[in-house]
Amino acid sequence: MSALERLGLCALQRLDPETAHDLSLKALRTGLAPLPRPVASPRLRTTLAGLDLPNPLGLAAGYDKNAVALDPLLRAGFGFVEAGAATPRPQPGNPRPRLFRLTADRAAINRFGFNNDGAAAIAARLEARRAAGVVGLNLGANKDSPDRAADFAEVLRICGPHVDFATVNVSSPNTEKLRDLQGKAALAALLAGVMEVRAGLPRPVPVFLKIAPDLDEAGLDDIAAVAVAQGVDAIVATNTTLARQGLTDPRRDEAGGLSGRPLFTRATRVLARLSARLDGRVPLVGVGGVGSAEDAYAKIRAGASAVQLYTALAYEGLSLVPRILAGLDAALARDGFSGVAEAVGTGREDWL
Repeated sequence: MSALERLGLCALQRLDPETAHDLSLKALRTGLAPLPRPVASPRLRTTLAGLDLPNPLGLAAGYDKNAVALDPLLRAGFGFVEAGAATPRPQPGNPRPRLFRLTADRAAINRFGFNNDGAAAIAARLEARRAAGVVGLNLGANKDSPDRAADFAEVLRICGPHVDFATVNVSSPNTEKLRDLQGKAALAALLAGVMEVRAGLPRPVPVFLKIAPDLDEAGLDDIAAVAVAQGVDAIVATNTTLARQGLTDPRRDEAGGLSGRPLFTRATRVLARLSARLDGRVPLVGVGGVGSAEDAYAKIRAGASAVQLYTALAYEGLSLVPRILAGLDAALARDGFSGVAEAVGTGREDWL
């Protein structure tokens, strides 16, 4: 980490978390944020759902909700970037404060509630991006929608021509009853509507499904069955958790979804269990608690074809991206793997 980045992080961490979040995006847009030098290696090149990635490390949805800083984020060395969540109509989200740092736990709790500028504005920004790279969009539903399932398809209809993949997000804990859409019948119907819209796009894009880390075994069985039946191209495991075990920070009891280091074990176990059920039929993206090369490698060995991170950036800055990629490349070489795909699932049994 450079002295400039360290100074910037220290300044941001003195501010309200959401204000700091917004300022970091502004710094990226205006070119004030220093960008790290990307790490390139043939071992890191991989594919996910037919997408060619320069490396398997992606930026999770939630940071660049409105697709305002995609070009600098792509230049920062991510293998792919996911914007959103986007809803058909703009909405303000839940009242502030709604983002909390748990510094003692290297974590965060948010209850944003899908605040975003709406699908039309986000589609225009997606279309205008210039930097090369793989960009996806997280699809959401308006809080007051009479048909939330239809909202996911509507966002894809508006934004689909401008993205490389789209993620159906039925796992956010911050929109009341949204997680009910993870039920087998409701999810199958929702995905059928999304796939119908996808078939009418100028080019069909891969559709991912993002799930909660709080599903029981029966819930994972249902997710696996529906994903295969509906032709989902990848599953993102996982979103934030409602669990609070082991936290020490005074803000641990705030309502919302917990992300960061404490989520790592829970999310990785869900990833491994889903990997065992799917046995390669649907690729997985590992998310939750990734803050080092060792974390990213553990997700891959548990069954992930790619990984995403977000919360750790608030503590480590963008220089974390090349540090993870360099460490991951070294780990693959150390263990005799010529590429990421060879390592996928090789440590799954450790998590079952």
